[in-house]
Amino acid sequence: MKKYNVTALGEILIDMAPMGIDDAGDKMFVSKAGGAPVTFLATVAKYGGRAAFIGKVGDDMFGAHLRNVVKEAGIDDSNLITDSVHNTTLAFVSLDDKCDRSFSFYRDFNADTFLSKDDVDACLIKDSEIFHFGSLSLTSACSEEATAYALKTARESGCIITCDPNYRPALWQSEGAAIEKIMKYIGYTDILKVSREEAGMLSGKEKIEDAERFFLDLGIALVLITDAENGAYFATSGGRGHVQSADVVPVDTTGAGDIFFGSFIHKFISSGKALEDLSIKEISEFTSFAAKNAGMSTLKKGGLPSIP
Repeated sequence: MKKYNVTALGEILIDMAPMGIDDAGDKMFVSKAGGAPVTFLATVAKYGGRAAFIGKVGDDMFGAHLRNVVKEAGIDDSNLITDSVHNTTLAFVSLDDKCDRSFSFYRDFNADTFLSKDDVDACLIKDSEIFHFGSLSLTSACSEEATAYALKTARESGCIITCDPNYRPALWQSEGAAIEKIMKYIGYTDILKVSREEAGMLSGKEKIEDAERFFLDLGIALVLITDAENGAYFATSGGRGHVQSADVVPVDTTGAGDIFFGSFIHKFISSGKALEDLSIKEISEFTSFAAKNAGMSTLKKGGLPSIP
């Protein structure tokens, strides 16, 4: 048996979540641990999974806080590097009237973008059943090289590879540049999770069914598409389906997609089955559990603190 169920590589940062207006009329923020791969792993770990993280933080108070959060979440931090030159990444969160969030990143010269190939512990990946990545580690040349090396190692080691692009427009020169870079690596993927907007952007298809077919034709075994309050869709070569979301009034949707995917992977790990042996009924049950969990997570602020 491998030591880890899931190892993920990518960004780890501080989400500065809005907390209203003070008496002087200035916006107030509270710092919350964030980063899509970490929230994904924390969800897996919360339900008993064995998880490890590959990433980089600054040698500052935020980096020290994030390391403590990773440890407290039950995630192996042995390949979380402390960088004495670059600061920890910050992301200021804004919420619209539907509590959907947008981000302002302070990341141009920050630690997670300087994760290098030499920082990656290949043994950690080789001792994992699943390897997970996103697209934020593809936005700098240094961390892209680290991601490419990790993916090659994961493929050669027989890992199931999962991907959540987690597209953030502010971090790319253009949407076209993001599509080109994400599509360069998406072919490694066995299980893909995308939002409805990401599915349309990457596939060029308007209809959910057409986007699903596009990804399946790339050789991806299982496609999961989240659609906010409209629930989620799943598709494999053997069939497709749709599940409902939780009936909630959201407070903050930060991390909901990561909690969805982590919840799904938890159910998959718990099944003890190979990916190709999952029935459509089981996939539907896993997706339904994930959608309900993601919905419930929107009742609290922040990503990591809101895992049900």
